Amino acid sequence: MPRLLVVEDDSAVRTTITTFLELEGYEVDAVASSAEALERLRTARYPIIVSDIYLDERTGLDILQAARQMDPRCAVILMTARGTMETVMKATEGGVFDYLAKPFELDRMLETIKRAEAALAEAERGEASEPEELPETEMIGSSAPMVELYKTISRVAPTDATVLIEGETGTGKELVARLIHRNSKRAGQPFVPVDCGAIAPTLLESELFGALKGSYTGADRDRVGVLEAAHRGTVFLDEIGDIELGFQLKLLRFLQERQVRPLGSARAREVDVRVLAATNRDVQRLVDEGKFRQDLWFRLNVVRIKVPPLRERFGDVRLLAAFFLRRYNERYGQQARLLESGLGVMEQYRWPGNVRQLQHMMERLVILAPAGRIDAEAVREAIRAMESREQVSESLADTEAEQIRRVLAATKGNKSHAAKILGIERKTLYRKLERLGMI
Repeated sequence: MPRLLVVEDDSAVRTTITTFLELEGYEVDAVASSAEALERLRTARYPIIVSDIYLDERTGLDILQAARQMDPRCAVILMTARGTMETVMKATEGGVFDYLAKPFELDRMLETIKRAEAALAEAERGEASEPEELPETEMIGSSAPMVELYKTISRVAPTDATVLIEGETGTGKELVARLIHRNSKRAGQPFVPVDCGAIAPTLLESELFGALKGSYTGADRDRVGVLEAAHRGTVFLDEIGDIELGFQLKLLRFLQERQVRPLGSARAREVDVRVLAATNRDVQRLVDEGKFRQDLWFRLNVVRIKVPPLRERFGDVRLLAAFFLRRYNERYGQQARLLESGLGVMEQYRWPGNVRQLQHMMERLVILAPAGRIDAEAVREAIRAMESREQVSESLADTEAEQIRRVLAATKGNKSHAAKILGIERKTLYRKLERLGMI
């Protein structure tokens, strides 16, 4: 076990930490001031340092800077009962391994030290995941199911055929639709997506077909519908399985006649538009249950594309993780590294939320991984956060308050985005911010 340096000006806390770590088998040098700590650093090498932030005329941030200058691989763990956005940001920029908010359980500190040991061992073995050369495309993946998908897209894109794209939530159905449009003869014309599941049934008709002024309450001007606005281009109807049965006949007539009649208009208009549709539901089952018109199903199901779930795309997790790592390192000015141990956990996970879940998790890890090291434990913690939102949200105020500050800083105060990264509901984040006195 490595020799540790503990820097703590409170004698009772210093003695408690030192005794605990020695009972765990560590050799510990404990000092009470920044001057003693800096002197120790000049004469000895400590791979791991545990230091309070608020000491005397100098702070733990000075210890962090000195330690990292002498040994860039040194893992510094800072602790304080008075954490602020400024100290957390400075510590993060200085390369802190982790930040413990007092009071904390000694077992939590031990777990953090163990992670630091593992990260140092991996660094010595050179176990950072090697970034792969990524193709210049928005769709990442080279597994057999993805190659088959590319082949289907390449065949159907040049045609004007209606395409039904099926796949679980988060698999990238809209991305497939955009690739079809981009490789079609309509590529220079509009691509207009419509989330049918997010539009109230009473508004869907005016959204797609348009409406004249006065045709319904609140219609204070003529409104061009999506289908007409996409003339000569492509309309992508997402979540087609959520369309109300009563409106399905009107959509069927459009697909047959290629004419739109805005609400309040007596005249139909010709529209030249390609229709791509997508669903995460079993439409055939909806047909059998009488919830979806069979004739509309036949009309939509000219060409059927199945987007594979991530768990069936062996080898693509590595490519996707590298892609999102690069994207979010650039976006947030970070230098996070994905270690092989972290990648191993990712490759064994089932990914119920598919590529979207992996994307959100990589964004979270780039911002929050201790010292930018995305190891096995960091990945497991991120997975737990995404799988157990309520459990995690209840512990945030006590154990992850600094994470909230760091994520809000990274997202420039965007609370919706921050909640998504943290794996909690937005209302839960607001509740926590109120409790922490941050709003």
